[in-house]
Amino acid sequence: MIIGLPGAGKTTVGRLVAERLGAGFLDLDALIVRRMQMPVARVFAEYGEPRFRQLEAEAMRKAITGPPAVIAPGGGWAAQPGAIESVQGLAFLVYLRAMALTAARRASGEGTRPLLVGEDPVELMRQLLKDREPYYLRAECEVKADVKPPQALAEEVVALAQEHAGW
Repeated sequence: MIIGLPGAGKTTVGRLVAERLGAGFLDLDALIVRRMQMPVARVFAEYGEPRFRQLEAEAMRKAITGPPAVIAPGGGWAAQPGAIESVQGLAFLVYLRAMALTAARRASGEGTRPLLVGEDPVELMRQLLKDREPYYLRAECEVKADVKPPQALAEEVVALAQEHAGW
């Protein structure tokens, strides 16, 4: 499982990791979009963050009990009460660590990240990092995601998964 800020590269790197490991890939946000038949931003707007987090937790329960796969939850999943504990022993967690500036630059322009709407996306990302990083740091391993291209990051994650999780 790959965790980190919005814009850290979880989906891009996760797809590459899954391909290299011959595993499935599950993007929890995409599963929610498919289930609700609307973009994440609209789920937030119409139902609120608590309902989104409930949907996210349900998607994670299904994902974690299904066939082995690389899972990329949304950036806020790890910071929800009990989230990390719910997958301990069932998943190998890798923190894809990106600086707030890098993550904000990558995430801006997509318009799909409801918690990044505002005048200063970098400052909003800094606040998200401050709030969420204590949870991200509970992952078994960390990969710095600011400079390396996605393929190199994927190779690093694959090596860690093979070394620590027996993939």
